Amino acid sequence: MTEESVAAAVAAELRLLDPAVRGSRALVAALLDPEFTEVGSSGRRHTYADTVASLPDHPGGPGDDAVYEPSGLTGVLLAPGLVQLSYETLLAGQRARRTSLWRWDDGTGSWWMYYHQGTPVPPGIP
Repeated sequence: MTEESVAAAVAAELRLLDPAVRGSRALVAALLDPEFTEVGSSGRRHTYADTVASLPDHPGGPGDDAVYEPSGLTGVLLAPGLVQLSYETLLAGQRARRTSLWRWDDGTGSWWMYYHQGTPVPPGIP
């Protein structure tokens, strides 16, 4: 189940980077755990409600010329039903290192993002 769990979390993470998904509050809400929190690359802390309400207006959404370009995405099963993903994104020339925790919900039979953090990578840092 390890490989399947990690693959499912990766697929869900990539959906959240898709401009069409980012532009839909319903699609975003379906991928986020109700207890979701994020520490964004801005340093701000976001809750589930904040994220569902504001994500369609953030960069990388529909109609925005800039799209997230993920690279080096890797994952590990930390415990049954808990996957950690790590990767880097490029958006409009800005790099960020990211990590997410995805947890399985038996009630819905789906993976939900529980936590996300983005850390900007300053220019010149390999």
